[in-house]
Amino acid sequence: MIRTLASLLALFMLCACSRSNKLIIGTDATYPPFEYVDDKGQVTGVDVEVGREIGKALGREVEFRNINFDGLITALRTGSIDLVISSMTATPERRKSIDFSEPYVKTGLSILAAKNSTIQSAADLKTPGRKIVVRLGTTGESWARENLKEAKITALDADVSCVMEVVNASVDAWIYDQLSIMNYQLKYAGKTRALLAPLREEVWAVGLKQGNDELKTKVNEVLARMRSDGSFARLAERYMAKEKAMMTAQGLPFVFELK
Repeated sequence: MIRTLASLLALFMLCACSRSNKLIIGTDATYPPFEYVDDKGQVTGVDVEVGREIGKALGREVEFRNINFDGLITALRTGSIDLVISSMTATPERRKSIDFSEPYVKTGLSILAAKNSTIQSAADLKTPGRKIVVRLGTTGESWARENLKEAKITALDADVSCVMEVVNASVDAWIYDQLSIMNYQLKYAGKTRALLAPLREEVWAVGLKQGNDELKTKVNEVLARMRSDGSFARLAERYMAKEKAMMTAQGLPFVFELK
């Protein structure tokens, strides 16, 4: 009996150690090409590759948890996850509750307009009565509520819901990041227009719990190495060749060009 209890205790401790050694990364896998679920049901994408590189550098097994975007910060603060790698903009507001690594993506908020909408520029968004859709909890929502006081703003919790509002001409425009706007415009070219000039420039970074300086230092080392050794350039070719070509054609810097 004593031997059995000892064996069970050893097994429990082994399992606990195994769990504690995992690097748990939270992501909202609805944002290709950075994080999405592939045909085999696996979470994949640019951010997943970044997370794996961090795990490799730490010598830890990586587990990705697919969490709705507006729940990621709570999951990080409560210790359910170790990192957020989910196309998250490092905003001053978010910095009040979590910490961030150095940036690894530079992008901006852009506009996906309905094909027949009269919107031609950011200034046109301010026409009273404009119908604008935003994704709940994103910087697109906060920007719209701060800058478009006379617009009718609808916040929805999924990309597909937002883009269909534009496709069906139920709204004038959707405010979201450049990469998403490009992807959805290519997918719905006959019903949408992309205005890619940024309403506001933003940077994405890895989210960490405040005070976790040792992990932050290691994450920054991995990101710096991936920039210097061409890893990000290779990820761009693998996942984002069309987007890179589209941005280059419009004279816009690509997202991994941080300077």
